[in-house]
Amino acid sequence: MTGVRAHYREFDYISLPKPSLSNNMLLRHVPFLKTVLLHSVSAFGGPQAHIGMMMKNFVQQHPYITREELMEYNAFCQLLPGASSTQTITLIGYKRGGVPLAVLTLIVWILPASILMGGLSFILRYIDNRQLGTDIFKFLAPMAAGFLAYAAVAAFPGAIKNLITWIILIAGTLITYFLFGQPWVIPSLILVSGVATNFSRKRIPQLEQKPRKIKWWNFWLFGIIFIAAGIFSEIARKDNWPEPVRKPVNLFENTYRMGSLVFGGGQVLIPMMYEQWSVRPEEDKIKERNPKAIQIEENDMYTGMGIVRAMPGPVFSIAAFTGGMALKDMGKEMQALGCLIGMIAIFLPSALLVLFFYPIWHNMKKYAAIYRSIEGINAAVVGIMIASTFYIMKDISFSDMKTISFVNIGVFAGTFVLLQFSRLPPPFIVLGCLLLGYFL
Repeated sequence: MTGVRAHYREFDYISLPKPSLSNNMLLRHVPFLKTVLLHSVSAFGGPQAHIGMMMKNFVQQHPYITREELMEYNAFCQLLPGASSTQTITLIGYKRGGVPLAVLTLIVWILPASILMGGLSFILRYIDNRQLGTDIFKFLAPMAAGFLAYAAVAAFPGAIKNLITWIILIAGTLITYFLFGQPWVIPSLILVSGVATNFSRKRIPQLEQKPRKIKWWNFWLFGIIFIAAGIFSEIARKDNWPEPVRKPVNLFENTYRMGSLVFGGGQVLIPMMYEQWSVRPEEDKIKERNPKAIQIEENDMYTGMGIVRAMPGPVFSIAAFTGGMALKDMGKEMQALGCLIGMIAIFLPSALLVLFFYPIWHNMKKYAAIYRSIEGINAAVVGIMIASTFYIMKDISFSDMKTISFVNIGVFAGTFVLLQFSRLPPPFIVLGCLLLGYFL
């Protein structure tokens, strides 16, 4: 039984932070927030690459969390709706300084990308779309694959330890690769993997645990906002509220609802936005029922959908762009308000959900079933990272006997080697890839 207790004590050092942040404590966390800021302006490649960059920035170069914690946070956030990379970095802040630091971490992470995408909504009308060439970003895909490969190699030794974890790794890699992009795949794979490692109960029997109190306030807040936004949006439509009031209310409801229900990250959110604001308003029944519905031109949506993938930070920052475009005909002040509404409404559900469910998850880790599940979940995460690496690489030219293929190979290998064997900060690797794209 002593050995069993030792297993549980592995998690005891991850104590939940106290929900307070004095001025002295805030100053102590300034270096951490600076690391978050540097991460936010260099985190290219989408959510698949973000985990590799977090491994380098927050585990190796600055040991704010352990490798096991990062993998656990990432796996846990994959089970929730919303922006998983945003939720993961929010949990890193939460672990270090409670809810106040988690909120500051979230703001620092989302602001750069949201400002850039919101600004695009202002300048788009003055720019020929052909001038928005993205050649400078053409080597970010092999760079992102290099980051993912590094993360998978770094996580492998701690996750793959026995036969069942090998089976989960192989199955998870194949399933994720061939069904990549389906929103249900990753959450389902994580759940099934957690169940699979619970069939052997002899290693870790259950100990008596005292029930812990659950704080419901942010979950109730999430639900109240969701319901109230829907009610007010429908009243505004039926009663034909003045446009300066109705459109912001509708925009908040639309965006908050999508942020609350989307599984699968930005690749699922973007089609939802396109359908909501570019396709539905053109349908006859919508024109009859809601002729003043928010509408964004298809070409404008296409531009935003393309540019956001070349931006650092979360893909969900496209909501700042769509918010600005939704209110652009009402003056610059209202357009700026639209950008702010879009940014808040898309990220607020993710934050409320992760800060509610993680303390529950943390308390449940004291139970043997959850501890056994973590073994399978970690193996599944490594499989997901390996599959994501190959999925990104399949659309990159590696085999053609052309200069671009050799450069792609060099970028992929160079990124991996620099991350694995040097202390070069990731922003410099990103900058090098951008310069390479500019000159070649």
